[in-house]
Amino acid sequence: MTEINIEKASTLEERLARLTEIVRHLEGDSIDLELALELFEEGIKHVREAEAILNHAEFRVKELVGLSDNLEVHQLKDES
Repeated sequence: MTEINIEKASTLEERLARLTEIVRHLEGDSIDLELALELFEEGIKHVREAEAILNHAEFRVKELVGLSDNLEVHQLKDES
């Protein structure tokens, strides 16, 4: 079984980098089920925490924009 170093990430960028690493390992051909489940579980935790970080940042932006009368928040259009 290949040992994967599971790091504690704190920033959004660190979490996204770790998620990329996890996906790379999960897409590999020679990963056993137990390790795959551990990586998947870790990935879910990083996704949830990254979502919380983004939600907090969005709240802060809306709070700051709300302090100014001439600024508005608009939903970005999906370009896909």
